[in-house]
Amino acid sequence: MNDDKLKIILALLSGVIFGLIFILLAFVLPLHEEPGPKKAEEQLRKISQQIKDNALNPPPKHP
Repeated sequence: MNDDKLKIILALLSGVIFGLIFILLAFVLPLHEEPGPKKAEEQLRKISQQIKDNALNPPPKHP
C-alpha cells in the first residue's frame, strides 16, 4: 500500500518539476528570431538617413 502511494507521489512530483522546467525555458529563451538581412538593411538605411539629416542641421553650439 505504501509503495503505491509513494509511486503516485513521485510521479506527480516529477511531472510538476518537468512542467516547471519547460515553463522556465519558455521565459528564458528568446521569443523572436534574429533580424534577417532585409530587416538589417532597413535599420541601416534608417540610421544612415538620420545621420544625413543631422549633418544638414547640426545642433547649435554653446559658448
